[in-house]
Amino acid sequence: MNTIKFEDLQINDDIKKAIAEMGFEEPSPIQVQSIPVILSGKDVIGQAQTGTGKTAAFSIPILEKVDQNDRSLQAVVLCPTRELAIQVSSEIKKIGKYMPGVKTLPVYGGQPIDRQIKSLRSGVQVVIGTPGRVIDHINRKTLKLDNVKMVILDEADEMLDMGFREDIEMILSKTPEDRQTTFFSATMARGILDLTKKYQNDPQHIKVVRQELTVPNIKQHYIETRSSNKLEVLCRLVDVYNPKLSVVFCNTKRGADELVSDLQARGYFADALHGDLKQTQRDIVMDKFRSGTIDILVATDVAARGIDVDDVEAVFNYDLPQDEEYYVHRIGRTGRAGRNGISFTFVFGKDMRKMRDIERYIKTKLVKHEIPSIADVEEKKVNAFFSQVKEVIEAGHLTKQLQWIESFCSDSEADYSTVDVAAALLKLALGEDKQEIVEEKPRERRERGERRERTGERRERRGSTGAQEGMVRLFINVGRNQRVQAKDIVGSIAGEAGIPGKLVGSIDIYDKYTFVEVPKENAKAVLEKMKDIKIKGNKINIEQANVRKK
Repeated sequence: MNTIKFEDLQINDDIKKAIAEMGFEEPSPIQVQSIPVILSGKDVIGQAQTGTGKTAAFSIPILEKVDQNDRSLQAVVLCPTRELAIQVSSEIKKIGKYMPGVKTLPVYGGQPIDRQIKSLRSGVQVVIGTPGRVIDHINRKTLKLDNVKMVILDEADEMLDMGFREDIEMILSKTPEDRQTTFFSATMARGILDLTKKYQNDPQHIKVVRQELTVPNIKQHYIETRSSNKLEVLCRLVDVYNPKLSVVFCNTKRGADELVSDLQARGYFADALHGDLKQTQRDIVMDKFRSGTIDILVATDVAARGIDVDDVEAVFNYDLPQDEEYYVHRIGRTGRAGRNGISFTFVFGKDMRKMRDIERYIKTKLVKHEIPSIADVEEKKVNAFFSQVKEVIEAGHLTKQLQWIESFCSDSEADYSTVDVAAALLKLALGEDKQEIVEEKPRERRERGERRERTGERRERRGSTGAQEGMVRLFINVGRNQRVQAKDIVGSIAGEAGIPGKLVGSIDIYDKYTFVEVPKENAKAVLEKMKDIKIKGNKINIEQANVRKK
């Protein structure tokens, strides 16, 4: 195929001007193939995933075909999630920057419907919405589909996976029979094909070849590690590479929540994004992620479709994806806008065979990456710390601090040197050493698990409180029965007593109570500040755990 520029396409100059300002010169393969066909009025099935430019592939024809003098609704774009609807709406507005006569409106749940109704009544030619909210407007008669010329289903496979089939069919049945219908989907599942047979007229199937699905500027690695060690491996990778933002993929909503709890308990700024969250909650999480308030987003595949953040520097496949195409979707969250990215996939045992299937699909070999050692993590942390120290020294204004150090060294009964003090401060700043990872054999792991289970049962019966050196073990009278998680305990201690979450030690949650370790020097403050507070709506009692022998 010859190289085609946007200037060569049969679109108006206003659209070309806006596209040029956006920095695009050549259309992507899906755009080259789709735009002329959609402009011709034919129905289209476009098979392409996020990151291939499919949004512009249907947005440009919409803007080209809309009659700016007609204030009625002429095009409807259906999206599976609120995030994607907002993203598509933003893209259409950018491309239509010099077409002030075209009015667009995103409609979705979680936003006051009165505001949407007011906008619709003022005249909107293009609506981008989620199926549920579109149907709500149809039922209220605030969305009239009589003059609709085009209907676009974006991420059609995701909408079917999320149970929107009946909603989609209801919306399509309300539009004129001679409308133009375009489906964009990453996969061509049976449900998609059934819909195309029922609602499309001799559609043209356009597909991006597989070689174009991978992103060359992403370094793709795999790490062999058991499930029991994945959390520790993830934390070490984050510590060593220190990505500005990272996305961690889990296959289940429960797995995502549990991983977030574990990461928060270790002091990382993480949150989950999955289908059980309400739209307002998803918005809050994504706003935190974009602003850097959290730097680790733990997501499931369906929820991640709306993630479009340029600063994601690393993707972690904590669980191996169930489908080869999902792997491409996942790693596509990084390496955006010409940036470099890196991905890590955790595998073990039978997962290796599935990983080979992924390699054949993407026609790329994943490079094996060794588990970072404790020394690697320490070296990275120490180098980063001393870089900060260097900046502070070069900035100057340390007279007061030098006096404090000199005074401490001269007034102390022991003979401390400034080097001793510096070493102690470094230890306080970087925390205790981590434990080495041991990849046990299956039998050893099973026997250790059985021993740990028996020990846990004895502790639960006796109230054993053996805390780590320098720590105090506390008892709190809430547990699993009250749906308490590690993040709730850490959050309460950090929020009430003002102690950084990373200083909180081990947390053992049982059905009716919890044991948590805090530094000795902070124990009194924790006991005082957390007296009579509530965790998960339950008034708690907290006290120092006492060892009771049999």
